[in-house]
Amino acid sequence: MTPAELVNALARTRASLDGSEVTLWWSGDVHSWAPGEPYRRLFGFEGVSVARLLPDEETGGWQLLNREAAFYLDLLTREIMETWEDKRVVHVWNDPANLRLRPFPVPMTDLGDQVCFSLEIPLAYPSPLPVAEFPLNSGDDTYRALELFQYFAPASVTTTDAPSVPATLSWTRMSPWLPWMEQGPRPGGLTFHCRGRKLGSYDEVPERTRAYIAARHPEFARAPEKWTEPNETSWTYFRKLAGPR
Repeated sequence: MTPAELVNALARTRASLDGSEVTLWWSGDVHSWAPGEPYRRLFGFEGVSVARLLPDEETGGWQLLNREAAFYLDLLTREIMETWEDKRVVHVWNDPANLRLRPFPVPMTDLGDQVCFSLEIPLAYPSPLPVAEFPLNSGDDTYRALELFQYFAPASVTTTDAPSVPATLSWTRMSPWLPWMEQGPRPGGLTFHCRGRKLGSYDEVPERTRAYIAARHPEFARAPEKWTEPNETSWTYFRKLAGPR
């Protein structure tokens, strides 16, 4: 397959080529690691993404216009937490979380009646939370993380003319401690381990999660209408909440 064909197959797996809104939902857990300490499962994690595709005239690929919200959960009740170890939890409200899908040789594995698209994204850039300004919330002036995505689709995704196909996903993320955890320079970090699927509509998102979004940021039930930048992240959102230093 050509790079353009591959990115179209990935695009109809991740969203829909006809520009309609597509909702992804995922759930899992967050684990900690630190030198000399046992691994710990700290809390659950559940998220939702609502996105639409627009043709990208500049690259010949696609613009993925996306909002994503995700929430930290109590391990036992799986309810959305507001505090953790007496600290205020800051949930994920990334608006936008856009992506350009340029034609490229997307890694794809043939699994028989399925294919798997694998995206491995190492991140390293100046932290929005410099240690000198945020000594409790940041342990490095460079933000480093690793995002590992796997999207599973029917094998027919490479030959169909359908704008969208059913899909499931796996997501693993290795990152520093979250700013609201107030771990400062403590060595170690977090691993997020989640799985999910493309939903038929936003109405299939769990009712508790839809109610939480509706009460706080109802715009996250819809995809953006046009491309904007820069993207929001947990770190930039935390800085906005913290205000000037």
